[in-house]
Amino acid sequence: MRVVSWNVNSVRLRLDSLARLTREWQPDLVCVQEVKAQAQDFPHNAIKALGYSEIHLRSMKGYNGVAILSRLPLETPAGKDWCGKQDCRHAVASLPGGIELHNFYIPAGGDIPDPEVNAKFAHKLAFLDEAAAWSAEGRHEGKKMILLGDLNIAPLETDVWSHKQLLSVVSHTPIEVEKLGRLQKAGRWVDAVRKIIPPSEKLYSWWSYRALDWSLSDRGRRLDHIWVTPELAPAVADARILREARGWTQASDHVPVMIDLK
Repeated sequence: MRVVSWNVNSVRLRLDSLARLTREWQPDLVCVQEVKAQAQDFPHNAIKALGYSEIHLRSMKGYNGVAILSRLPLETPAGKDWCGKQDCRHAVASLPGGIELHNFYIPAGGDIPDPEVNAKFAHKLAFLDEAAAWSAEGRHEGKKMILLGDLNIAPLETDVWSHKQLLSVVSHTPIEVEKLGRLQKAGRWVDAVRKIIPPSEKLYSWWSYRALDWSLSDRGRRLDHIWVTPELAPAVADARILREARGWTQASDHVPVMIDLK
């Protein structure tokens, strides 16, 4: 089973890119974030024409939104609201074989890493705390589960172009890294990508639109992740980040992250 996570930054703008991803990599599941389309505007027919007959969408007008696009049957599709907000940042469904799949879009957090003056950063920290408490409930024990999405945090020093320069930049601050670590530890989640690609290797999934030449400057961050529970970790056979997608026509600032399970 090939699984992809991708912040498409508007699904309607990225239809050609989705078609290319499907043609070149043939994923069984594509979990997208930031779809930016309500149900009536979501391109259901175009997605189904790519082979994804099963679509679980949680969306709102203008921003946010997540969706699970699947060639496999999806059972009990649902989603949780976090921090008392109905902002469509989570979708869950069960896959064949009893695998439970969670697609997350964690708040970006704004520009100022101070929850006292930045409500967006406060929301991000509260979301991480709530997710860690959910993950610690024990419901994961003995289950095959996948947690993926745009988690908006680059936890390792090798997940950013400059650890020292980004310590005070939202997405790599110590408090965010610590809270993401608590979330990961609470569910005993295994970083599937780093299971295959060594933590010593520089690895990014996002490059800013502000860069004149994103590839040349290469100031990236690994904000997009795929985690699995220990029960599923032995099945992780391969992982890669499709860096080349950042250079596709009308590209998202994020690129697809992919794992193979056997």
